[in-house]
Amino acid sequence: MTINTKFTETFGVEHPVVQGGMQWVGRAELVAAVANAGALGFITALTQPTPADLANEIAKCRDLTDKPFGVNLTILPTINPPPYDEYRQVIVDAGIKIVETAGSNPAPHLPMFHDNGIKVLHKCTSVRHAVKAQSLGVDGISIDGFECAGHPGEDDIPGLVLIPAAATKIEIPMIASGGFADGRGLVAALALGADGINMGSRFMCTVESAIHQNVKEAIVAGSELDTEMIFRPLRNTARVASNAVSREVVEILNRGGQFEDVKDLVAGSRGVKVYEVGDLDAGIWSVGTAMGLINDIPTCADLVARIVADAEEIITGRLSGMLESEQEENVA
Repeated sequence: MTINTKFTETFGVEHPVVQGGMQWVGRAELVAAVANAGALGFITALTQPTPADLANEIAKCRDLTDKPFGVNLTILPTINPPPYDEYRQVIVDAGIKIVETAGSNPAPHLPMFHDNGIKVLHKCTSVRHAVKAQSLGVDGISIDGFECAGHPGEDDIPGLVLIPAAATKIEIPMIASGGFADGRGLVAALALGADGINMGSRFMCTVESAIHQNVKEAIVAGSELDTEMIFRPLRNTARVASNAVSREVVEILNRGGQFEDVKDLVAGSRGVKVYEVGDLDAGIWSVGTAMGLINDIPTCADLVARIVADAEEIITGRLSGMLESEQEENVA
């Protein structure tokens, strides 16, 4: 049995499960393993130092899988913006057919992608942004609730409300993101009106994820309480793991500090060291509240198979068992 949705049909994947783009994490080995499991994985373009490196990473992924996979292109305001046009050209030239956009308005990127037969899945943190992206012509929406790792927006709306609120206004395929880690979450997302789930923290904690074992074990040991919301006073909120650095950032900003006062603490060059050498206090690293639901480090194949099987069992077993026919009611 499989779970078919608008998302699986439109994006050509077997299961309604997505491994979204994650800085420093979305690399070929993980993405290929996700693809081989029948789910949709995204290489993170800006993890690669140059567009040429991205081309090599895509080629590496192709050597590891013949299933569909995509590339994430996150557009954020930075002091020294990366060469987005060059990254975009590499995506087109490599024959990638699915792109996940996030951050700023996807409009400037849509004509080139659509002209080359590329479907665009746009990540949003609010209903209004999802509606806007739909009106611009994206092919799918990933709606990101307050539970998520990274940037949840400034509205603080959890998935239980955000997903159905978006579902009433979104007609194109929509996947739910933020707090999803198992089959129960997949069934809940489908019940709330989504067409699948996007998972970041859960896929970080798999055998094929190329981050240090210490980080994976920290996620398994952690709970839903072990994150911090940094940059809140700056209206650029990000959910990250609670560690010495993130707690210091929160303290500095809460007493009136500005970005200049914390920029060295939150530098990406420090954060990547966490994943590379396993020093959990080397810098800032992203993880969501789903950490409280993650208790093991499976292969991607085992994880996806378990999620789908558990979801099917909940739908056909536990939930259907709660239904009584009219005839049974009359007998009772």
